[in-house]
Amino acid sequence: MRSSSEILKSAVAAAKETLESLVDLDAQIAKAADLIEQCLRAGNKLLVCGNGGSAADAAHFTTELVVRFAKDRRAYPAICLTSDGGLLTAAANDYGFDEIFARQVAAFGLEGDVLIVLTTSGKSKNVSRALEEAKSRKLKTIALLGRDGGSTIGLADVDLLVRSDSTARIQEAHKLLLHVLCEIVEERLAHA
Repeated sequence: MRSSSEILKSAVAAAKETLESLVDLDAQIAKAADLIEQCLRAGNKLLVCGNGGSAADAAHFTTELVVRFAKDRRAYPAICLTSDGGLLTAAANDYGFDEIFARQVAAFGLEGDVLIVLTTSGKSKNVSRALEEAKSRKLKTIALLGRDGGSTIGLADVDLLVRSDSTARIQEAHKLLLHVLCEIVEERLAHA
């Protein structure tokens, strides 16, 4: 059995390697930031979703945008599609779990909005369906993915793929990417 010290050192080393690999996403991060900036400058909104830990990250991201990240500034319109238990359970019950996010995109998504999805496996059918619904409604899309991107790779306008086989390391990297996007957007919109 490994000691707690060995587990900690191993986790830190793996996290460091995963986080350092994000530098390779520079061009994609710039594209994602451009989509978010254009959306918010035009008075449109962000819709954000994911399952499990990714649902929590979606909620965290929208909170940073609506309230603030690092600086006091105007509130940015961002809706977390994972937050309403009544809506989620009704949609799952009446239309199936694969439709819980697509149904909300159909209700709230307008041309000019941006849908941001998170999936560590890239295999979440409800996330893929949300992307498909967003495309049909002319929303721009950003996907934060893990592993090899699964069946979701290529469905979004911008893919931010974290190449790791560890769900924990992918989630940590997604959180950093979301924070970087917040920082970029706050800086760009500081005088808007």
